[in-house]
Amino acid sequence: MRAKGFPERVFSVTHIKTPKQMDELIEIQSDTGTWYRRWLVRFTNIFQQVRSNFLQCFSIQYRRTTLLMMAVWFTMAFSYYGLTVWFPDMIKHLQMMEYSSRTKVFYKEKVEHFTFNFTLENQIHKNGDYYNDKFIGMKLKSVIFEDSLFEECYFEDITSSNSFFKNCTFISTLFYNTDFFDYKLMGCRLVNSTFLHSKEGCQLDFSDDNNAYMIYFVSFLGSLAVLPGNIVSALLLDKVGRLRMLAGSSTLSCISCFFVSFGNNESAMIALLCLFGGVSIASWNALDVITVELYPSDIRTTAFGFLNALCKLAAVLGISIFQSFVGVTRAVPIMLASVALAVGSYLALKLPETRGQVLQ
Repeated sequence: MRAKGFPERVFSVTHIKTPKQMDELIEIQSDTGTWYRRWLVRFTNIFQQVRSNFLQCFSIQYRRTTLLMMAVWFTMAFSYYGLTVWFPDMIKHLQMMEYSSRTKVFYKEKVEHFTFNFTLENQIHKNGDYYNDKFIGMKLKSVIFEDSLFEECYFEDITSSNSFFKNCTFISTLFYNTDFFDYKLMGCRLVNSTFLHSKEGCQLDFSDDNNAYMIYFVSFLGSLAVLPGNIVSALLLDKVGRLRMLAGSSTLSCISCFFVSFGNNESAMIALLCLFGGVSIASWNALDVITVELYPSDIRTTAFGFLNALCKLAAVLGISIFQSFVGVTRAVPIMLASVALAVGSYLALKLPETRGQVLQ
């Protein structure tokens, strides 16, 4: 056989594989039967095709490969997604600890005939007495009043976030255009006090606005850090091989997990997140390629879809387990991720190398 447009190139055809009929059911024509019978036949036909392809993935020829791929996909997703979500939560926890360490506490302060017209932030006032004071145009951020007395005070145009009054007493106090709703007045007693023109609409509490921004920023940096890993894996995947790339990247990711225990501040945790993401992305690229190349075309989509579904299940499990240890201990998440990556790296070496092989 000669190539069209290239008469000097000659190819020899050794065999031609003809497609076989996979459908075992005959479609009911539109002029026979009812619509629900036709849809039932279509659904049954598709279901049997999917079932046949799924069972073929566990046939004797592909059973060992499928079981190994299931283990590798599960361990990779469990550790990667678990740590990826755990990092921002851990950074937020470190921020809260650092913020709480700077909290100012005031005991038994007595303030009379004073006008508060400035912002109060990260303060706790206990057993205070406030007489004939005015709170005008203020913003309260993370401010708590406990067991305090407010007598003949005036609150006007107040915006609060993460601020509460606990077991306080208000006597002859007027609230005008404030957002002191019932849930912010915990166990408080109101005597001859009035609320006028309280803030309406959807009153969002932006107490964690900075934390929310930081979570998105950290996620952005983590996504940006995978670009070098993608470039390196694309250039070296054919030279190094799928298995070496997969096992090597998983091993490096396992090693990077141990450095997490040394991250005691926000910057260190962000750097470790970028390191982990940049190293582990190469293993994902190799895993996607080797998954496609290990299965023939008639069951390739079914196998890849099944392994992706297992990946999502492992991701949910990893996220749930890792998040439960935020603020409790770092040792358990680090140990789980390291063990999962080590097991996945070892099992990946048991897979057949597909570099240079012709797809079936």
